[in-house]
Amino acid sequence: MDLGIAGKTALVCAASKGLGKGCALALVREGVNVVITARSKDALEATAAELRKQATAGATVKIATGNIATLEGRAAALEVCPSPDILVNNAGGPPPGDFRDWGRDQWIAALDANMLAPIELMKATVDNMMKRGFGRVINITSGAVKAPIDILGLSNGARSGLTGFVAGLARKTVRNGVTINNLLPGPFDTDRLRATVQVQAKASGRTPDEEAKNRAANNPSGRFGTPEEFGAACAFLCSVHAGYIPARTC
Repeated sequence: MDLGIAGKTALVCAASKGLGKGCALALVREGVNVVITARSKDALEATAAELRKQATAGATVKIATGNIATLEGRAAALEVCPSPDILVNNAGGPPPGDFRDWGRDQWIAALDANMLAPIELMKATVDNMMKRGFGRVINITSGAVKAPIDILGLSNGARSGLTGFVAGLARKTVRNGVTINNLLPGPFDTDRLRATVQVQAKASGRTPDEEAKNRAANNPSGRFGTPEEFGAACAFLCSVHAGYIPARTC
């Protein structure tokens, strides 16, 4: 299927590895020019080199170094990609733990990364998308929004706030060709999942390998998802065929 987005420009946040990288890879394979962000320039350059080998239709890959959860990081990204057709919001999730151990600083950091940063990037880009009559925003959040995980309270709270905000905004943008959708990953094989497994293993008394095998076995598929599979879903939601999917949490 031709997704109809070759030649478009995408800003993909936190894309040096994991699910962000999976999304960037799927988009460059469709001929989309991508700008990827992350905090490590070395990691970004290595990922950019990989993406360029997979790019089609003359798609370009650029980098913007910085923490997207900060004002400076967002400014750096928007300097390289000031008016994207596609915005993929993503940021590292807050650490797992017990809510009794979290103070205001931990909560504000979670909100900055997983709620306020995506909102600020949408604020900076959706008006131009609407003027052009086409835009796609994908927010990578977490399956914990629908099925909360007790040790991920920071993530549950911050990402649920983003979900509520998007539900309202998407109803204002879709008439102008701009859809806003949330992708809610469950157990995908990423560094984030491995960190969570480490915490769960300590609580269960199992080794990390045993805990990972147990979690995988309890999935209907009997395994974890891959970043490439996740990226394919993202690319479809960015396509011209997804214009009637204005505000979903998938």
